Amino acid sequence: MTVVVNGVEFGGEALPVIAGPCVIESRDHAVKMAVELKAIFSRHDVPFVFKSSFDKANRTAGDSFRGPGLDEGLAILSEVKRETAVPVLTDIHTPEQAGPVGEVADLIQIPAFLCRQTDLLVAAARTGKCVNVKKGQFVAPGDVAAIVKKIEGAGGHQILLTERGASFGYNNLVSDMRSIAIMGETGYPVIFDASHSAQRPSADGIRSGGDREMIPVLARAAVAAGCEGLFMEVHDNVEEAKSDAATQWPLDQTESLLMSLMRIREAVAT
Repeated sequence: MTVVVNGVEFGGEALPVIAGPCVIESRDHAVKMAVELKAIFSRHDVPFVFKSSFDKANRTAGDSFRGPGLDEGLAILSEVKRETAVPVLTDIHTPEQAGPVGEVADLIQIPAFLCRQTDLLVAAARTGKCVNVKKGQFVAPGDVAAIVKKIEGAGGHQILLTERGASFGYNNLVSDMRSIAIMGETGYPVIFDASHSAQRPSADGIRSGGDREMIPVLARAAVAAGCEGLFMEVHDNVEEAKSDAATQWPLDQTESLLMSLMRIREAVAT
């Protein structure tokens, strides 16, 4: 099954990329990142969706930066759309956020920790927008079928499923590439989150750590395994990123990684 969102086709011949900074840090930064990422992906005819969160409600520490909030965040995402004419994705944490987010975002994302929250899934589905569900670290790949049924039962049939690693003991994740095929049995496109799959949750005490150098390894493996889209958090100054600094990919290395992934995609397709 293909899912088409404002001209971006998931499940077709191309390999779309959902990319952007983890959290909206400012209006200028969000627009700058969207413009520069669009330029990179346009050079290689790669469909692109801009991603950034208006609120990071699941930060490890209570005093960590969360973002500008719903109203300001949506205003910024609206400006990103006006400036770049690319679809945008952002996540919701409560059912009440679905309506206003659906008025701006082209894709509504369900965070991994909330992937089984029925009211949240139903609210997202009822907006009529495409719903991207991050598979929880604690959820078996076959169990996403029940999540899909909740969304379909609420009238949603534009669904993406995202693999982002599974809990492996404490403060660690492991990526099982069989998940891509198993989740794909639902009939919906499967996206691979190369950023969060490299995360080490809460490993740095008051924040999550991660292995940024493993992002290309995991992304290449996922493309070879047949994922139908990639999710990557990208930042122009990773060391100063206000959220998930350890697992955001550097903007200046994004094009070279993209080119290697496209070569793998072409080889798998032949």
